[in-house]
Amino acid sequence: MNRGDTIAAISTPPGRGGIGVIRISGPLALEITSHIFRSPSHAPSPAPNRAQFGQVVDPETGEHVDDIIFTFYRAPHSYTGEEVVELSCHGSPVILRRVLALVTGNGARIAEPGEFTFRAFLNRRLDLSQALAVKDLISAQTEYQARVAARQMGGALSKRLAPAKQKLVEIIVHLESSVEFVEDDISPEAISTLLAQLNYVIADLIEIARSFSLGKFVKEGFDLAIIGRPNVGKSSVFNRLVGADRAIVTELPGTTRDPLYESTSISGVPVRLIDTAGIRETTDLVESIGVTR
Repeated sequence: MNRGDTIAAISTPPGRGGIGVIRISGPLALEITSHIFRSPSHAPSPAPNRAQFGQVVDPETGEHVDDIIFTFYRAPHSYTGEEVVELSCHGSPVILRRVLALVTGNGARIAEPGEFTFRAFLNRRLDLSQALAVKDLISAQTEYQARVAARQMGGALSKRLAPAKQKLVEIIVHLESSVEFVEDDISPEAISTLLAQLNYVIADLIEIARSFSLGKFVKEGFDLAIIGRPNVGKSSVFNRLVGADRAIVTELPGTTRDPLYESTSISGVPVRLIDTAGIRETTDLVESIGVTR
């Protein structure tokens, strides 16, 4: 991975759609696109942060490839902190591959997975927690997950950690000064102050760490098995939580024999529900296997 080169990739999901975006980031982004983009106004250089209509053409043959919207973001005021160009094309995979081939044929290379966000992190457009939140936001399955990821991407965790970080910096400065000026002994009052500051930081970090298990559940979800004796309504509860008649419900005990899995969400947290066979002693071999599972 070379930070000095220019990268490009299709930034919209695979498949067909009304629009597909190709993102180019790096020092040659504007120069590369100047070879393939034609503006009706024939402006010498696109204005930053403004969308501009135009066409993509093959520079070798002059063939018209697609009508697009061209947007240029000047460094450092872009997602990656570099020169960035986004080409909003029609969302045909054939068109997007053709345009991307023209971009790479004029000096860009295909971006590695996550490289745009990695460059944003290296250029200090995002800190580490914000960079990780980008993936969480993209992968969100529920509205609650998306809200949590958006808050973290906006710097909520970074702001929460800022006081502890500042205290640690003050402690380090004090200790380094003590090492540099060894002839000056540290007074008992100074030691007490340092210990109090350390205890404050430790307590603050412990409080933040306590939220980890909840955050892990929100991010990854969990399995929830509905268990109990036969014919007590497990499958009915399962269907109610799923919102559909996925499990067969009868008045006969032992109707459910194999575990039944279904994904849903509870209060915005992803859950994989498991309907299980009723727990009882039985001489039915098939039902017995289901109970064991």
